Amino acid sequence: MAAYDVLILGGGPAGYVCAIRCAQLGLSTAVVEREALGGTCVLWGCIPAKALLESANLATHLKKAGEHGITLGEVTLDFTPAMKRSRAVSQQNSKGVGFLFKKNKVTELKGTATLEQGGKRVTVRTADGKTETHEARKAVVIATGSRVKGLPQAGLELNKTTVLSSDDVLVLEKAPKTMLVVGAGAVGCEFSDVFNAYGTQVTLVDVAPQILPLEDADSSAEVAKAFKKRGIEVLTGARMSNVKVGKDSVSLTVEAGGATRELTVEKVLVAAGRAPNTDTAGLKEAGVALTERGFVQVDDRFQTSVPGVYAIGDVAGNQMLAHKGSREGHVLAELLAGEHPHPVNYENVPNCTYCHPEVASIGLTEAQAKERGLDYKVGKFPFSANGRARTSGETDGFVKILRGAKYGEILGAHIVGAHATEMIHELVVARENEYTVEEIDLAIHAHPTLSEAVAEAALDSMGKMIHA
Repeated sequence: MAAYDVLILGGGPAGYVCAIRCAQLGLSTAVVEREALGGTCVLWGCIPAKALLESANLATHLKKAGEHGITLGEVTLDFTPAMKRSRAVSQQNSKGVGFLFKKNKVTELKGTATLEQGGKRVTVRTADGKTETHEARKAVVIATGSRVKGLPQAGLELNKTTVLSSDDVLVLEKAPKTMLVVGAGAVGCEFSDVFNAYGTQVTLVDVAPQILPLEDADSSAEVAKAFKKRGIEVLTGARMSNVKVGKDSVSLTVEAGGATRELTVEKVLVAAGRAPNTDTAGLKEAGVALTERGFVQVDDRFQTSVPGVYAIGDVAGNQMLAHKGSREGHVLAELLAGEHPHPVNYENVPNCTYCHPEVASIGLTEAQAKERGLDYKVGKFPFSANGRARTSGETDGFVKILRGAKYGEILGAHIVGAHATEMIHELVVARENEYTVEEIDLAIHAHPTLSEAVAEAALDSMGKMIHA
């Protein structure tokens, strides 16, 4: 038996960040991981998907090369090299986490973990079938992440051939001629973008009345308009029935917008959410309490119902986002080391969707502000009036800021457009430090930049916009 101060189950963004910070603080730390390090984000989510989106964006821009005086020969699009590049980027990032483990003297235990009764002991079954037992002197941290799920209730059980998960499409050898994407959240919109760029006829459906249902209605409408302009069919408020899954295709009936359609497609991508990995690792047997939705119950210090056992990341609920899990890992490590970190501010975690145009947001949507009965003002500035956006030919979208009418505090901010996921952080910092729109205005924004649109939206919320 080996003993460590901290044993972490899972090497994703929550687990590996927690491990590295624990080691930096002098705690002997080990991570149990059955797959490569990096978790879903590095292996099957954030990183490979964004690599594909970069390829898709390049493919889209090549179509406009003539506008820049660049004459190309015949351009052919092949999904296979893009997919292989995506996998290579993923593997490189995973190796990077391994390097950081060695640098910080974190022990990697390769295998599948089971939490023993009492919570401080973990059994690890290695890849070669051997069993090891390890003990945690201070804490066991559950960071087992989440997994894709199908829609068996709608007749769409994942089968890796015609009904695919977001994991499955990352290893497709070629782009299909037709694809139905079920679920118009971040994952569904991102893969709709990718496959459309590589010539697939994409139909995007969601039961919600708008795509990107967690975003502000204006943002959702802007992306839907951009998608339709590119030939992506968007069906919201949709209901599916008569699903028939064949060997080479899927047929079904879709009702949306008062019309009924019969669809037959080569592939269906189910992008309708994820489930926490709490049905493995012996959590229930060890007495770890779960919520009705299957997440681990934790208090404000990530403590579970079992003393000395903690949970962070997707398994602990709240936003299922890599950066949220990473921050939880960082904070928990400092708590375990006896420090007094700032708690995680779940009201100020940015949402980012990397389709084109990109979408990013922080804080309240306008609908939420209305539901709370807040007195607010809206400032909005279109990228079509921004000089830098015009020079790059990327004028879709806007910056929208909601400010408190009395004090000017930033209640929420929403960006749709090129590089929105980078630009949002000015407003994340502003909200975290309780800056007002007046203080955003006081910061001189360089010209010409896309970020000038943030300053202009702040001005508009005060009735002082200059350039539109």
